[in-house]
Amino acid sequence: MNDPHPPSRDIAATGARDLLELLATGEVTSRGVVETLLERIDAVDAGSDVAVRSIAMVSPDAVTIAEERDRQRGSGQVTGPLHGVPVLIKDNIEAVGLPGWAGSTAFVGRATRDAPLVTRLRDAGAIVLGSTNLSQWANIRSPYSTSGFSASGGLVANPWALDRSAGGSSAGAGAALAAGLAPLGVGTETDGSITCPASLNGVVGLKPTVGNVSRDGVVPICHSQDSPGPMARNVGDVALLYAVLSASPEPQTPLTPRLVEASTWRTGHRDTDRHFEEIMALLRGDGLQVGRREAALASAGDYDDELTVMLCELVDDMGAYLSSRPGTAVRSLADIVAHEDEHRDVEQRYFGHEFFLRALSSGGSDTGAYRMARDRNLHWAQELCLSPVLEGYDVVVAPAYGPAWKSDLVNGDNAKFVSPSIMAAAVAGWPIMSVPMGQVQGLPVGLTLAGRAQSEWQLLAAARQVEEVLSRHEVVSTPTWRAAALG
Repeated sequence: MNDPHPPSRDIAATGARDLLELLATGEVTSRGVVETLLERIDAVDAGSDVAVRSIAMVSPDAVTIAEERDRQRGSGQVTGPLHGVPVLIKDNIEAVGLPGWAGSTAFVGRATRDAPLVTRLRDAGAIVLGSTNLSQWANIRSPYSTSGFSASGGLVANPWALDRSAGGSSAGAGAALAAGLAPLGVGTETDGSITCPASLNGVVGLKPTVGNVSRDGVVPICHSQDSPGPMARNVGDVALLYAVLSASPEPQTPLTPRLVEASTWRTGHRDTDRHFEEIMALLRGDGLQVGRREAALASAGDYDDELTVMLCELVDDMGAYLSSRPGTAVRSLADIVAHEDEHRDVEQRYFGHEFFLRALSSGGSDTGAYRMARDRNLHWAQELCLSPVLEGYDVVVAPAYGPAWKSDLVNGDNAKFVSPSIMAAAVAGWPIMSVPMGQVQGLPVGLTLAGRAQSEWQLLAAARQVEEVLSRHEVVSTPTWRAAALG
């Protein structure tokens, strides 16, 4: 199947940096770009032939803001590094005029305030084009959930093959970028929620060090692991967006990070791991210096500890967030559970809220069980896992996920092929990103780069090196728009 909306194909393939150049030279206008992308959203996101369902809502003032950006540019008033560039935000982030529902029907109306990260985007001149669908409550509701599905938004499809998962929980952001609906997106991650959709949709995603990007105005899971982060179709655009979100300018002096491959970190998916080995050989053969070292793996107890931490923090963090969010009737996790029970036919049509119930019975984060689980988990991730593999190096490299699995609302996810790098960085609160490394079985797969706290620019420098080599060898490509199942 060819591109589903040929008139918008060129703009759909244009990245943020290239778009800024076109805007500066007058070859395009912000209004023209926004209107073209809105036409593409109509055709691709909910069309009769293709229905990606990645967009929760289009901003009602997107065209008006675009016109204002054009007027400002015409009078020499460029307001920031993203002036006139459209960006999509995940729908668990508050922005005036958009839902910010986290995929639930528990909220009503639209958000009446901007999260600080949205304020940063607007101050940088960006146009908030709309919000993206997600796995409901960022995938913390049930062990039987389906990634990319929510009661308010339905099921997000993967543009590479519409019967496949777009990942989660930032499913809509990953799918929208791959489908060319915007050049930039903002996702959030607690454990895998940026890196997973980036890998499965063939785009770039960065989860920053926890705390480097403001979480205020973002529907929470747990404060020790939650982090909003930038997503785009190339590393340079992710760097551009990260600098805005974090107020951390890119270093003027080029960085030369030292890379190490974690030889024991694999996804368990045979073809993906074999492909990763081939990619590493290609990188080394092209002159990239990459060491090799074994890295520690997680035990069942480590996974249990992480879940305990998340659920204990969830009940406290959600209550604190809801108590301060304007215009909502739900004020606690218990209120959400009551709403979902009352509207079971909508909210629990495919799966329940077992994790919410466990969180309510956990006692919260002011308990001995929570403190012990957190101490054990942090010790494993930082002292036993990441620090030893990174000794003498700056960035550790591993595969991310196997190719996208088939979406299944009846049985839930089959997301079993995942690298240990994801959880290690999540628990530590350290940065991690996923970069496309080609296709396996006709579907994209990603490569992860993780580093110590505050090492985002080292990761981005390493990611650029990887991207440049793979680009020279034409390893990565764009979606082929398969509407039929791959088998």
